[in-house]
Amino acid sequence: MLIVMTARATQREIDGVVRVIESLGFRAHPMPGVTRTAIGVTGNPGTVDIGHFENLPGVAEAVHVTKPYKLTALDLRPERTIVDVGGARIGDGSLAIIAGPCAIESREQAFSVAEIVQRSGAKFFRGGAFKPRTSPYTFAGLGEEGLKILADVRQKFGLKVVTEALDESTVDLVERYADMIQIGSRNMQNFTLLRRAGRSRLPVLLKRGMAATLEEWLLAAEYVMAEGNYQIVLCERGVRTFAQHARNTLDLAAIPAVRRISHLPVIVDAAHGTGRSYMVTPLARAGAAVGADGLMVEVHAQPEQALSDGAQTLTFDEYEQMVNEVRAIHKVIAQAGVKFAKNSG
Repeated sequence: MLIVMTARATQREIDGVVRVIESLGFRAHPMPGVTRTAIGVTGNPGTVDIGHFENLPGVAEAVHVTKPYKLTALDLRPERTIVDVGGARIGDGSLAIIAGPCAIESREQAFSVAEIVQRSGAKFFRGGAFKPRTSPYTFAGLGEEGLKILADVRQKFGLKVVTEALDESTVDLVERYADMIQIGSRNMQNFTLLRRAGRSRLPVLLKRGMAATLEEWLLAAEYVMAEGNYQIVLCERGVRTFAQHARNTLDLAAIPAVRRISHLPVIVDAAHGTGRSYMVTPLARAGAAVGADGLMVEVHAQPEQALSDGAQTLTFDEYEQMVNEVRAIHKVIAQAGVKFAKNSG
């Protein structure tokens, strides 16, 4: 259920509705917007009687939500969510660039990449301290030592750290050292992990599963939001298909599709989406062109020597060229949007 407050509803009236929801044994999710507040209701086993709410002070209307995902839907929040990551924002109309090595290998490696990322004007640094690898014999990350290196990167370069958590215990560690929790594609439906991330104070980057539908992806985000964490960024990272020319098939159509039904920002991982370094820049350009709120790429001084995913990693020169190109495309798209809005107005 969705309860829409009037534009003039006071905080006291909003709190009154929340109390009624909780007295019925349900959970209230107030979502302030630019013009009004909407309150999502979860925890109800069936249809809730609208009569409980429609006559409460400050309520404009109560609406039954038929979609399986409720808190992630545009029905709840027509305004786009802007996710704040330690002062840097995703979803505010700018093109967020999240760049760094696939895995943190050493302090020297991380610092050399961070210097290039900072110089490019990007605000977010990615790097894995815990790596879920297909083979148990490949490099799985430095663990907490890697997180300490990431924290040092943040302190020295001012970049916001995005890194993956694999389970509840690693969420505890990520919270100590990072700015944003990444939930990888293999864990998109790890519901225990999603609930734990939902109780975190950090925003969450939720990658789409390798064979997940959009509905399954949004319902995974719903698990996080149902626990009270509304700061979620969705990440399209390619799906598994019959194609052999790329590691995955990057589903660019998912970007406008998600933006049509959800208020959450959505970015593109052009590295995992292709698995081939020569494809990363073209697909990053395409991601910017279809309206992604940001891009995630992997960078290394010597990709051929990287301990993880070197085949999809950009060199420093390739990365800087890509940044220039995607920013130019984003600027054109943004200007076209402003011009269209003026003409239609």
